[in-house]
Amino acid sequence: MKQKFLSSLIILTAATIWLSSCSSKGNAEATPAEESKTKEADMVDLSEDQSKTVNIQYGAIEEKNLSSVIRASGEIEAPPQQLVTVSSPYGGVVKNIPLLEGKFVTQGQVIAVLENPEFIQLQQDYLDYKSQLSYLKEELDRQQELAKENVNAKKTLQKASSEYNSMVAKVQGLRSKLQLINISPDKIGTGSISSRTNVYATTSGYVTKVKANIGKYVNANEALAEIADTRELHVELTVFEKDVPKIKAGQKVRFVLNNETKERLAEVSLVGREITADRTVRVHGRLLKEDKELLPGLFLKGIIETGIATTTALPDKAIVQSAGKSYIFVAADEIKEEKQPADGKKDEAAEKHIRFKRIEVTTGVSENGYAEVILPEGFDRNIKVVVNGAYDLLSKMNNLEKEE
Repeated sequence: MKQKFLSSLIILTAATIWLSSCSSKGNAEATPAEESKTKEADMVDLSEDQSKTVNIQYGAIEEKNLSSVIRASGEIEAPPQQLVTVSSPYGGVVKNIPLLEGKFVTQGQVIAVLENPEFIQLQQDYLDYKSQLSYLKEELDRQQELAKENVNAKKTLQKASSEYNSMVAKVQGLRSKLQLINISPDKIGTGSISSRTNVYATTSGYVTKVKANIGKYVNANEALAEIADTRELHVELTVFEKDVPKIKAGQKVRFVLNNETKERLAEVSLVGREITADRTVRVHGRLLKEDKELLPGLFLKGIIETGIATTTALPDKAIVQSAGKSYIFVAADEIKEEKQPADGKKDEAAEKHIRFKRIEVTTGVSENGYAEVILPEGFDRNIKVVVNGAYDLLSKMNNLEKEE
């Protein structure tokens, strides 16, 4: 009985070991199959005739001197000295302001008319003081003549001189005040006193803001409008701090406005010295050509050319995009497939098929029809790369995946 139990136990143990071995073997065989399936997903083949039809051409990885660039965004800015706020040193009621945002004005053009009763008082005081100055000048001349003959006291001459000099200062002060509000003192007469004054554009440029309207009372030095002189506009780019050491004055900047394709040129003129809270630095660029279409505040995307670098590159058409990734195709191997003739003969030559492998790459700067490519580790630099027909291979691969 005991011997029979031992025999059963040995048989059961052996069976367990055998089943475990079979299971392990099965799992071991499944893994390579899965890997093979993954590899096959990146493979596609064409017959020799298909390859000729799509004009498959090969090339090799090249070393190219491409411009090293930094991409940045920013906007068009006017330097502080080119952005002018127009105001009046005296307040008043706006009687006329023929301005619209975007309108071009020239230096000296009337852009507003203000009215204030104080303007009348200033002109009256000027005429009064000017009249008194004439009298005091005559009195001083008379006292000087009497002093030569020792007829008058020295104190009298000093008083006349003091009164005359005091009035000269008052007249000059009023002249300056009138000139500040654009009233010519030399044109003031008893019949030409006005309560209104003109406000003139102090520079030529485009009106960017209008801050007053007819009937509004504006205080002294309150802004009436803002004018931007577009002859000295510049680009202001936001650059991450890690890229700042690469940027130097004089480097070329290529930029396009949002929703435009026209490329414009600028030159780095100043690199900011302050790092903002989001770890960026402002870089200013001077426009190489005046452009009247540009206005302050327009958003742009720019590229700063920081120099020339030698890098691995391929023609642009060798690189294809799919699902947000970049790929190239390389020649894998050739296979032969026997045709099945309709008449049953077996002497017909086998048809040649060419297999291609899809490889994911990372792309960089693109210039003059070539793009920088960062290849995966272990890539064979001597392998043939498809430089024409890559999109056809990608299309066939996508079609096959849909069918599956």
